[in-house]
Amino acid sequence: MKPLADLLRPNKLEDVVGQKHLLNEHSSFYKIIKSNKIPNMLFYGPPGVGKTTVANIIANSSKMKLFKLNGTSATIEDIKAIIAEKDNLLNTNGILLYLDEIQYLNKKQQQSLLEFIENGDITLIASTTENPFFYVYPAILSRVNVFEFKAIPVDEIKIALKRIIDNSYLTIDDESLSKLATLANGDMRKAINNLELLLSSLNEESTISMKDIDNLSIKTNLSYDRGEDKHFDNLSAFMKSLRGSDPDAAIYYLAKLLEGGDILAASRRLLCSVNEDVGLAYPQLIPIVKACVDSALQLGMPEARLPLSNATILIATAPKSNSSYLAFAKAHEDIEKGKGINVPRAVQNTHCDGEDALIKGQNYKYPHDYPHHYVKQQYLPDDLKNQKYYIPQDNKFEKGLEAYWKDIKK
Repeated sequence: MKPLADLLRPNKLEDVVGQKHLLNEHSSFYKIIKSNKIPNMLFYGPPGVGKTTVANIIANSSKMKLFKLNGTSATIEDIKAIIAEKDNLLNTNGILLYLDEIQYLNKKQQQSLLEFIENGDITLIASTTENPFFYVYPAILSRVNVFEFKAIPVDEIKIALKRIIDNSYLTIDDESLSKLATLANGDMRKAINNLELLLSSLNEESTISMKDIDNLSIKTNLSYDRGEDKHFDNLSAFMKSLRGSDPDAAIYYLAKLLEGGDILAASRRLLCSVNEDVGLAYPQLIPIVKACVDSALQLGMPEARLPLSNATILIATAPKSNSSYLAFAKAHEDIEKGKGINVPRAVQNTHCDGEDALIKGQNYKYPHDYPHHYVKQQYLPDDLKNQKYYIPQDNKFEKGLEAYWKDIKK
């Protein structure tokens, strides 16, 4: 027997849940589909958000013969066999190949498609759960229109589940419905599969309660996989939330990373952010965050979330400065340009300073021999001697440093 998700799969665009940015009547995607002039396309997004459903609807509405392959098992011979069908009298409206998980095809397999999608022998709709710009070869990308499918909002999953339940003998209260929708984490297929699992456990009961959902111990379909592109999406969002001074977003992504078992990556991002984004605005925070990370790695999960949460909120709410990062980047740029090859004689290795130092011009001045431990002398190479790398930013600590050295150096 087919799963409930397959039995309830929509057969027209108007019934597809989610993807309003693609499927509203004013979108270019919607207009293309309705025109029946279907270009080669690539759908990418998380599982269970309608990629296969929309491909089926396109094939039916365009009257093209639909063939399906999966990148995990497809071979070049499978592709050639489908191409051979183009001359079949039953396929006069053309062939539409739906290729799921295209990222699993190797370069040679993907290249075998190029000739046929270019000459129009087939129309290709490929899909992937990965970012295609990382996992699909450029030659394919340049010949397809890329459309992003997004996780389905909880409110829209609720509407779809309620529609299914209302057409059955079942009832459910709004709180239980919300939890059931939330557990799917944006995946409509997962939501329906969870509902089907509930149906099999209810026996002759007609009401779905919160207790029924809890008893199933349905695990949230967490959109996080350490081996996939979402791994880097979550790490990026965590780092940017820290930099953007949003403690709520930062603590959310920390929780998501730790739920995915990624304590090491979360710790590295905290150490990076406190140095890159807080930096000299609050340098005392650097050893504090290091202590939090060390504590977390010694404690392990689940207790590790406590010091890591402290570090996350401290970084997110701290004043920010990237002056040291910018200073290094600018210096590195000059190095890459080949500048500053010759170190000034005065600051070369001290073993060169002998009795004839004055003749050689090695007149290094020891700063601690002078008032305030400072004396003016040239440290940068001649071609960079007037270069300014470090520029203090507008925070209390750096303004204090700037004022101190202005007073000393004047």
